[in-house]
This record gives sequence, structure tokens and C-alpha cells, in this order.
Amino acid sequence: MARATFYYHTRRLSEADGYDDARAAIRKIYDQHKGRYGYRRITLQLRNDGIHLNHKTVQKLMAEMCLYGKRKKAKYKSYKGEIGKIAPNVIDRDFTAAAPNQKWTTDVTEVKIKDKKIYLSPILDMFNGEIVSYSISYSPNQHMVMSMLERAFKKIHIPAGLILHSDQGLHYQHQRYQKALTDRHITQSMSRKGNCLDNAMMENFFGLMKSELLYLQEWDSADQFKKELIRYIHYYNNDRIKLRLNGKSPVQYRALFQSKSAY
Repeated sequence: MARATFYYHTRRLSEADGYDDARAAIRKIYDQHKGRYGYRRITLQLRNDGIHLNHKTVQKLMAEMCLYGKRKKAKYKSYKGEIGKIAPNVIDRDFTAAAPNQKWTTDVTEVKIKDKKIYLSPILDMFNGEIVSYSISYSPNQHMVMSMLERAFKKIHIPAGLILHSDQGLHYQHQRYQKALTDRHITQSMSRKGNCLDNAMMENFFGLMKSELLYLQEWDSADQFKKELIRYIHYYNNDRIKLRLNGKSPVQYRALFQSKSAY
């Protein structure tokens, strides 16, 4: 087909369908909401603006313009169904602790850097929010969780009555994990399925880490982020003060409590 013929038919089709104004309105809404709106919400917004189009027409026009609603990346989920014993929710959203090492919580979060995934598995003390131990892995395997536990056990003399809370992820249903807790007389607690508020303290830490570290800059590599993550956890434990801890960092608050308890 000759170039002039091609452009003649293209121009004729554009003039014939009568949707030039609609295309402009769709583009404006799409850009205004940074690609978060798909065709359904754009259809509703067009109606709010006095432009009444069928949702299928909006979908077709968006496809022609290569406009697609952006999807939030799926959050890492370790729950794979019941493969082992499910512990009761002993914590039951009571995140208060009168002393260190009475209530611990754990979870796993996924971070993606340059198409490479990193998994952080920490234990957090509910008394002061301190990260007791952690492991960082490029694979969300059982070794990651067990090495985190082993580091905690080497660091802390486990007191009687310690509760360790988690979700119902496969790592925490695993026989090795549950035996490690039983051998040290640690009470296992689990959130209800699909209820992140049952583990709000750990979710809060993950949110802080991502807002104060992950989202602050562009990362050149997963290894670079891993090194900075290790530094951040040290900073979080030792230097980052908390209002609920009367202006002390988690380590400072624990040390102050222990010094007072010694008298």
C-alpha cells in the first residue's frame, strides 16, 4: 500500500469513529491517576465528567492507545495450606510485654531489586521492638528460618514462658521449626489465616524498613541493598529512637530496663 493511501485511510477512520474527544479525556484521566485506573474506573470517571460511554468502548479505546491499568505487585505469601500443626492465636493482638523476651514475633518479607528477590526473616521482641535476630536469603527456604532461630538461641538465654508468634506460613508449620520451639519450651502462637492485623508489630517494622530504606533510592544490585539492610537493622536497633520508648532506641530502652531491674 502506498504511504499516501495508508495515511488517507488512517485519517479517515479517526475522523469517522468520532472518539477523538473521548480519547483525549481517557488519556487525561489515565495520566492524572498515574496509570492506576483500569477501564472500569475510567468509565466511571468519564461519567462523572459528563461523558457517557459503554465500558466496552472505553476498554477498546484504551487498548488502541496501549493504556492498561497498572497492577500492584503481589505480596509474598508463605501460606500454602495446612501441611502441619496450626498453633492457636495465643497473642490475640495483645502486643504488650512487661519485660524483654516474653513475646517475640516473626515473619518473612520479600524485596525485589533488579529482578532479583531478597527475603528478610527477623524475630522482633514486642517489649521494645528490637530485632533479636534475622536472616537474609535469596530463597525463601526453611534454612532461612532455622538459621534465624539458631542465632536467636545463641544470643538469648530463653526464659520460661516465652511466646513466639507468626502467621500460618509453611515455615512455621514445619516439623523442624516446631520441634526447635518445643525443645526450648517456647509457646508457639499463630495469627488467624489471612489476618495481617494479628501480626501488626512485624508489619509495622517491615513498613518502616521499606519507607526509610528501600524506597529512598534506586538500587544498583541486590547485594548493595543487602549490605544497606544489615546497616539499617543495626541503626534501627541502636540509634533510631521511638516515641513509645520515651525517646530511646530499642537497645537503649532494654539496657535501661535491665539496669533498673538489677536493683
